[in-house]
Amino acid sequence: MTIILIRTLLLYMVVIFSVRLMGKRQLGQLQPAELVITILVSNIATLSLEDLDIPLLQGVLPIFALVCFEVLVSWISLKCVKVRRLISGSPKIIIRDGKIDQEMMHSLRFSIDDLMTTLRTGGVFAVEDVQFAIVETNGTVSVYQKSTQQPATKEDVHAVKASVDPPQTIIADGQLREKALEAIGQDKKWLDMILRTSGMKRKEVFLMTADKACRYHIIRKEGSV
Repeated sequence: MTIILIRTLLLYMVVIFSVRLMGKRQLGQLQPAELVITILVSNIATLSLEDLDIPLLQGVLPIFALVCFEVLVSWISLKCVKVRRLISGSPKIIIRDGKIDQEMMHSLRFSIDDLMTTLRTGGVFAVEDVQFAIVETNGTVSVYQKSTQQPATKEDVHAVKASVDPPQTIIADGQLREKALEAIGQDKKWLDMILRTSGMKRKEVFLMTADKACRYHIIRKEGSV
């Protein structure tokens, strides 16, 4: 039982390290090659857990080999467009100026139900409102509406303001995040002054956010005095 637990924990750490090494992507954002590697890694790890007669090293080495191969292929893909297109494919336009490219949909085995579901998910309910719809290499569909159907922006109504960075989390559950404090151009002296003005100590703060304009918001921990 102890051996199974140890093997499980070791393989868990190996798989987590391997996935992190391949890069941060959600499952739906994986390219075909990345998805294949992910499935193979999980299957190899499962074999080592199910059969204790298989040495752990024989389960770990293929995982690292696959991950190293994936990293190498990714690096080559970054340098060579032809290799990237061969492995990941290229985006395909399925709607242009409100007209569906039926031949392209057939070649991609993309049904009309798939298309309409994707459009509705993006808040579009009429094909004629779409200027471009593109099937990306990871299978997602990017939709660009016609200008007449796009919501008005502040620039359209001449209400443009200077871009401002979002507020940073300065204190979370009493813990100071120094990098966030540096990001807004302030130091601990400024923070201590704000806390004194608010009548709180750092450990009494549940959440504090602030931006570069020194606008801040503080939430006290419930039950703190």
